[in-house]
This record gives sequence, structure tokens and C-alpha cells, in this order.
Amino acid sequence: MKAIGYYRNLPIDDPESLIDLELPEPQPGPHDLLVEVHAVSVNPVDVKVRAAKAPEAGQPKVIGWDASGVVRAVGKDVTLFRPGERVWYAGSLVRPGTNSELHAVDERIVGHMPKTLSFAEAAALPLTTITAWELLFDRLAVPQSTARSDETLLVIGAAGGVGSILVQLARKLTGLTVIGTASRPETAQWVTDLGAHHVIDHSKPLSQELKRIGFEGVDYIASLNQTHRHFDEIVASFNPQGHLALIDDPEIFDFRKLKMKSIALHWEFMFTRSMFSTKDQIRQHELLDRVAGLIDQGVLRTTLNESFGTINAANLRRAHEWLETNRARGKLVLEGF
Repeated sequence: MKAIGYYRNLPIDDPESLIDLELPEPQPGPHDLLVEVHAVSVNPVDVKVRAAKAPEAGQPKVIGWDASGVVRAVGKDVTLFRPGERVWYAGSLVRPGTNSELHAVDERIVGHMPKTLSFAEAAALPLTTITAWELLFDRLAVPQSTARSDETLLVIGAAGGVGSILVQLARKLTGLTVIGTASRPETAQWVTDLGAHHVIDHSKPLSQELKRIGFEGVDYIASLNQTHRHFDEIVASFNPQGHLALIDDPEIFDFRKLKMKSIALHWEFMFTRSMFSTKDQIRQHELLDRVAGLIDQGVLRTTLNESFGTINAANLRRAHEWLETNRARGKLVLEGF
């Protein structure tokens, strides 16, 4: 089967950083689906792994953690899916990635694809949706209630992949006032269109920007990128007894600064459940099915922003290069082999 991977960790401008491969077809395990991949999207984790995680000696490493496709075969213990069904999922960090024609994945982290989306539109969502959902409802424990609340959520980096779906979830499924950050007119408009009540500029001090729009502080902050750069302003922007959730890999910061306001710190890593085979990993199947229903009802929408063509090494290198600029809006998708 066709696949894309690498043998060495190289800069993305090196033609060998991602190459086209021919590999044996994977064999599904007892709980696995064998999926014919139709579309994939590219996430910051792809860039990080490609740059830093070396393959096993002499073996290529295939990455990619977002896919939509069709179930071709199922393992003997599979109960949730049948061959021929359309699916979407984000895969596991400890198994081969989705940048391949066929992919084996545990059914417990797979959802039924929204009926109203194309494969490309669906592939844009799984990893970021799981991350945003777990951050908002599992880590921050925000109630799923649209009853009006006097509490506020600040999303730092709201125009990116996770931010684009987190803004929607918070606006549509909670009563929070949602404030997003963006630094360019086009990204600010994108965040507004997704449903943020307010948009502020993260290239300026966050606490001053909040005061400019009438807020002395916020109750929840989702810091999605450059946390170390914003950390002092994050602390200054909190109401006492607030909650901070992170998804990035910040440089060292002094967490003791959170003490005076009794701010709780939460980490979100969507691969935890699949990496450790947690007893509740089926929650990811359940939330993907729930979100598929919300999309088909018109409550949520895809965050696909740009297509980079067919799934091959040249186009994936181009997508990685664009992500490395940190200027991406929404999600980048590739479709078909």
C-alpha cells in the first residue's frame, strides 16, 4: 500500500524529511478496524514528531493523527462498526499513523462520520475536537448547559485548529461568555464567525485587552500556544480561583505565580486514553458520535480552511512547512492517494 513517512529526523525543506513509501497492508487486531483512508489533516503533533522522534533502526516511521475513511474489515471482537461504514478518528501516538492507504485503529477511539460532511471536511476535526471537548468538559469541568452564566472563558490562539472547535463548543454547549484571541484581521474575523462573543489581540498585553472590552478578569483560560510567552499576562488576567488549561509544550515557567489567586492548572493531552489503554477510552468514540450528531443538526461546523491536494510526500511537506509558520487558520487537509 502507499504511505508517507521518514527514516531520519530532518528539516522540512529537505526532500527526505517525508517520502513516499510502499508498505505491507496492516492486519487488524481483535478490537481493530481496518480503514481505507480517504482524507487526513495535519496537526502540530505531526510536525513535532517528524522533527524529533526517530524511527526504529532501518524502519520507516509513518505519522498522521487525523483521518476519515471507510471500514474495510473488522477484528474478531469488534462490536461498534461494520465493513462499509464511514468513520473519523485521531488514532494513537503509539501506533503507525494515518498517512497511509490502509490503517488499523482501535474501534473504541473511532466515531461514525457526520452524514452531512465530505471526507475532507470530516478529516479536519477529530484530533482537535477530542482535545477541545476533553479540555472544556473533562479537565475544566465546565457544565454542559446553555443556561446563561456570568463566567468567562478566554481562548488564547482561538483561530488555530483546537481553538476553532473549542470556540464553537463553548458558545453552543455552555453558557460561558467566550473571548478568543487573534492578531490579524482575517483570523479575528474567523474567530468571530465561529461564535466568539469578543475577540482580542494576543500580540498586546492580554490583561489590558480584556479591560479594553470591559472585563477585569476571566474565570477560565485555555492556553493553546505560546503559554510561556503569555504566562505573566495569563496570571494577571485571571479572576481569583480560576482554572487554566494547557495543551502546548511551554518553556519552563514559574507555576508558583498561580498560588496567590488559587488558580488550578490542568493539562490536556488527547492521546492519554489511547496510550495507556484507560478503562474509559471509549469516551472518545462516544464524544465523536455526539459531535457528529451536532454537526448533522447544524450546531457545529467543520474547521477545514484549506486543501493541500492529494495525500503524498510533496504535499505533506508543504503542509508541515505552512504549520511551522504558526500562521495557520483552521485546519489543512489532504484527500485521496
